[in-house]
Amino acid sequence: MQEEDTAPISPDLDENIHFIRGVLGVSEDLILRRFHIFGQISAVVFYYCNMVDEDSINLEILKPLMNPPSQLKGKKVPLEGLKEILLYDTIYHSKSSFEGRRKQIVEGLLRGGTIVLIEGLQEAVMIETKQVERRAIQQPETEQVIRGPREGFIEQLSINISLLRYRLPTTDFRVKSLVLGRLTKSKVAVCYLKGIANEALVKEVEARLSVIQLDGILDAGYLEQFIEDNHYSPFPQVQNTERTDKAVANLLEGRVIILVDGSPFALIVPTVFNQFYQTTEDYSERFLLVSFIRLFRLLALAFSLVTPSLYVAIIAFNPELIPTEFAVAVSGGRAGVPFPSVVEVLVMEASMEVLREATLRLPQQIGGALSIVGVLVIGQAAVSAGFVSPITVVVIALTTIGSFATPAYNAALALRLLRFPLIILAGMFGLYGVMVGLILIANHLLSLKSFGIPYLSPVVPGNFQGMKDTVARGPLWSMVKRPMMLHPQNDDRLGSKVKEKLDQEPDNTLDPLKVGNQREGARHGISSSDHGDSGSGDTH
Repeated sequence: MQEEDTAPISPDLDENIHFIRGVLGVSEDLILRRFHIFGQISAVVFYYCNMVDEDSINLEILKPLMNPPSQLKGKKVPLEGLKEILLYDTIYHSKSSFEGRRKQIVEGLLRGGTIVLIEGLQEAVMIETKQVERRAIQQPETEQVIRGPREGFIEQLSINISLLRYRLPTTDFRVKSLVLGRLTKSKVAVCYLKGIANEALVKEVEARLSVIQLDGILDAGYLEQFIEDNHYSPFPQVQNTERTDKAVANLLEGRVIILVDGSPFALIVPTVFNQFYQTTEDYSERFLLVSFIRLFRLLALAFSLVTPSLYVAIIAFNPELIPTEFAVAVSGGRAGVPFPSVVEVLVMEASMEVLREATLRLPQQIGGALSIVGVLVIGQAAVSAGFVSPITVVVIALTTIGSFATPAYNAALALRLLRFPLIILAGMFGLYGVMVGLILIANHLLSLKSFGIPYLSPVVPGNFQGMKDTVARGPLWSMVKRPMMLHPQNDDRLGSKVKEKLDQEPDNTLDPLKVGNQREGARHGISSSDHGDSGSGDTH
């Protein structure tokens, strides 16, 4: 097919049929149907029966092509004017066009289109009749919320774009398309808001995508690995989501969304670290409650990273840091354990990772039972056998629970990976090793960038407006500007009148001390309160 890039269609119908059969081979689902246009000119229609709407082909293509329009009945149709007659007077289908290149008609067939070849005509009619079974729009299983929309992306690109356009009925919403994958020919959509997203960012996203040359793009994760800045970092520099509201929220901030046909995940670029512990629910609830919950998420994140290594460092090198009563309890639990604390923790961590992976891969009905039974039985058996101490089981359990509190799976996976080198450093150098490991992680985070934006923005470099949505979430009415790190073309997201209204004292219209009981006929002024009035409106 690479050789047929610009090869034209032959006017000989049999030659064209021979070419298509030679390229596509013999397949049961490839339909070839010969017929006569208006009963005069030989033609053939090609389509894959499992990818099209056959009722549409029968009623909107074959039927009008075989029956001439009323103004042409009984007349000889000239070949020279046939193209205009077919396009403007005959074919009912709205998505139809003429194509003269062999490669394009074969690719159209493979995408679910219908091709009509006509004797004596060097152009084929291409009609988009694709109809593939798809799953219903439902709540994303990977991003559950208590309060918020219940719809998520599905595998069909056109449906996903329509979900975004449904929430963004504005002329500024723009979609640019690419085709990636030498064999899969996957459609990729770059979505952004014109006038908000920085044009340089949009061009950079397109430039990074356009150089990808791969046999197949089966998921958005394939693109993620090509367009990130640092390919060797454990931390994700591109965020993914199944939620439409989350994608729209990022578009409104000036980011770019990348959608891939066949994948229910959208990629969000650029990405900074604080996005991975935030959820869409954070913006639906009041800011005081959300700030409290978000703080605990951050504590759980730090807890899951540092707790095992701190435990190893203190037990092995600095037991004097433990209170006396607690030290006695710990030493009593560790009596008879044959391994040093670092080996004990590493074995338990590895066991938990294996158990977690096994739970994910098993069917849902069995996986739930295995997670509960595995933790209870294995943990109790290990303690009873003297293989590990009870305090180690508690530390590993708390660490695992802390990792579950991180909303983003890929960010939690990075922290799970970094726990192991921290434990090894703690076993070798104690608290000094833990501090060196944390300094190296912090230094790596400071060096990371996502499409040129520092990974720890807006904390480093500091930006006051951006810090209103980091550890704590400020009130929505106080976040008047879009994130400056994105350099949006329009940074105002809150109208000036809203701020002026919020600065005023609330108008307590129905305050009982002000309203009282209004009497009939009183148009101006408010009567004094009359607690004896029954509210019937009678005047005395």
